Amino acid sequence: MDKMKKVIAINGSPRKRGNTVKLINAALEGAESKGVETELIHLIDIKYQGCVSCFACKRKETSYIGSCALQDELTPVLEKAMEADALVFGSPIYIGDVTGMMRSFIERFAFMNTSYSNKKHWHVTNKKNGAFIYTMNVTKPQSKIYSYIYLMNTGVLKKFGGYTAELLSYDTYQFSDYTKYDALYFDEAKKEK
Repeated sequence: MDKMKKVIAINGSPRKRGNTVKLINAALEGAESKGVETELIHLIDIKYQGCVSCFACKRKETSYIGSCALQDELTPVLEKAMEADALVFGSPIYIGDVTGMMRSFIERFAFMNTSYSNKKHWHVTNKKNGAFIYTMNVTKPQSKIYSYIYLMNTGVLKKFGGYTAELLSYDTYQFSDYTKYDALYFDEAKKEK
């Protein structure tokens, strides 16, 4: 791969200053220190929906092969993701999965690139590096029950043929003051540490 020029980060957290964004920003700062242009996109700011299974991206002689026919505010984000040299996806784990925003993004992004005709089952020919950043309230041993989610999402990135990585941040600090929340199950001092 030629020298990396552009990294797009997709934040699937509804919080723009939370744990997930802090880790995404650290990754982007690392890229910027190497002279790479970066952009952070917050899915919470975009009006869109998940894949509607219209199959327009699978029709013969269509202009939508490798792109999504559904036109909404996600369309330019999908285009930027396809043009980038590397992708960073970040999401908290909510009830055992990435957020609904991130899941809908992945549906659209992955399905438009999935081929039912070639042996690789993927339209993309240019290599693209990628990483998933996950934040979660559970401990490392507890997180193992969600390992299929990490494998599935990393598998999407592996289809691009570049380097892939994942970062899992466990037992994250959720509130600035635990006394204001119904959260007796958690030890604030332990979380802060």
